Amino acid sequence: MHRPDPHSYYDAAQPKARRLRLKLGVDFSAKRIEGEVVLEFGKAFGGPLDLDTKGLDIHTVQVPGHGPIAWELGEADAVLGQRLRIEVPQDSQEVAITYATGVDAMALQWLEPEQTEGKVAPYLFSQCQQIHARTMVPCQDTPVARIAYQAEVTVPEGLTAVMSAGPAGDESIGNGRHVYRFSMPQPIPSYLMALAVGRLESRELSPRARVWAEPETVASAAWEFAGVEDMILKAEALFGAYPWDRYDMLVLPPSFPYGGMENPRMTFLTPTLLAGDRSLVDVVAHELAHSWTGNLVTNASMEHFWLNEGFTVWAERRILRTLHGDDAAALGWAMGQKALEDSLARFKNEPHLTVLRMHLEGIDPDDAFSSIPYEKGARLVAALEQEAGEERFLRFIRDYMDAFRFTSITTEQFCAFAEAKLPGALEAVNAKAYLNQPGLPDTAPEFRSGQLDALTKLAESWTAGGRPSSEQIAGWKPAELQVYLQKLPRQLTQADCAWLDGHFHLMGRGNHEILVEWLTLAAAADYEPAFPRIREVLLRVGRMKYLRPLYGAMGGSPRTRALAREIFAAASPGYHGLSRRVVQSVLDAYPA
Repeated sequence: MHRPDPHSYYDAAQPKARRLRLKLGVDFSAKRIEGEVVLEFGKAFGGPLDLDTKGLDIHTVQVPGHGPIAWELGEADAVLGQRLRIEVPQDSQEVAITYATGVDAMALQWLEPEQTEGKVAPYLFSQCQQIHARTMVPCQDTPVARIAYQAEVTVPEGLTAVMSAGPAGDESIGNGRHVYRFSMPQPIPSYLMALAVGRLESRELSPRARVWAEPETVASAAWEFAGVEDMILKAEALFGAYPWDRYDMLVLPPSFPYGGMENPRMTFLTPTLLAGDRSLVDVVAHELAHSWTGNLVTNASMEHFWLNEGFTVWAERRILRTLHGDDAAALGWAMGQKALEDSLARFKNEPHLTVLRMHLEGIDPDDAFSSIPYEKGARLVAALEQEAGEERFLRFIRDYMDAFRFTSITTEQFCAFAEAKLPGALEAVNAKAYLNQPGLPDTAPEFRSGQLDALTKLAESWTAGGRPSSEQIAGWKPAELQVYLQKLPRQLTQADCAWLDGHFHLMGRGNHEILVEWLTLAAAADYEPAFPRIREVLLRVGRMKYLRPLYGAMGGSPRTRALAREIFAAASPGYHGLSRRVVQSVLDAYPA
């Protein structure tokens, strides 16, 4: 037995499935999916086959020509779920499983009509990263076992299904049901399977890009993301032809726990990006960059997550530099530095979770999730770029993507490739310190600009009475204001908060990056005028990036702690399961 991924029962001595054929029936009343999956292996084999499941109700297992066959579920593990072991007859090429999802499937969030924008129909969306595909379908749930798939999804008439796959037709089948068909011909890791069902409309943005959303949101989403084709063109100039045919996006309800999820052909996005001024569309650059860094070349397991996210943050900022110039890229690095410092502080007592090459045996990868693989990883990539030189490094990146196209690799494989193509570069930047040592190396690149230096100096002068002038305030773009707020002292007085809101009109901001940064400062200051806005945001938005700092800042005084617990009691039923876990861990850390 050889299990290359500590978070999967997949055995590398057994054959990999090449394609899945899915039939999914979406039952909103029961909040379950009744499913059938056929795993195609492409060659004859026989013997034991181990699959990942978690909370699934397995009905039958069959092999063509043999009928029902023996199977058993192993003991339940809190992280891994249950191993489904199937004794496959010799000379078999397919295995068919019928099953139903559990009511607590972490991959699935079921929303009541009142939790949507339109408030007239229910909504379902999936989120399979890190290791939650096994709660939606029995499979080899590890990135190293990539699969193509095709699917038929049956939903109530009047609702629309979309997936991380190309549409392949739809039709009404009577009895108030409608079936949608999809095909994903390229092999993807299981965590990139994605499904959403709801009242959805789309708007074309270019011949290869469209945006989907609820009817109440779709027009504003189309306006916000109108420039996505230019972003694709800039990315192609850096990394080569876009490899997934189409780049469509779905704006989800606000309970979606992430800013975005890079599901190929259908990026999922939080509605908190709809700022009304296109100030947050650069988040799309990150998800788009994943089309090359993460989806085309993928980490072999969550122990190598930096290969996805570190390269993608670096690629995102290269795209932004091309679109907006060096100052904009420097501000992006500065905002990332704040996120990195927050994550390093969060894991100060668990330094093993601040290395890039992680070892996660027995650790839930959701518990290890942070900005570290993103920002520390991006700084390693940037250090290699500085060492090799920009043009040489871009050639290396293209060679890297060509060499590992549609495969999933380890850190060790990347290092071997880098050493062959850029001899001595890893040693020159002290890559081992990034990969194997806690914290951030002292030699990590710094990203400076005159604009960033001025903002930093002004924010650092706050305690001594330094304030921006009305002319500066009027001239700042949203990213400049965000960086300024991030660099202010973390503990302000109530008078400070009143000055900031009075001069920047922060309480009414539609840009959630600015709004949440402000509300975090206000919560830490026990600033009561902000309490209604804090309540409003926490009751509506389930994005973990915002929940963790906001609830965390409310832990500083008895009054705000009580407010946090009261809000969470009301908001938690609408949060995704991942978000509930994050907030509960924050509340558990409050002083007694």
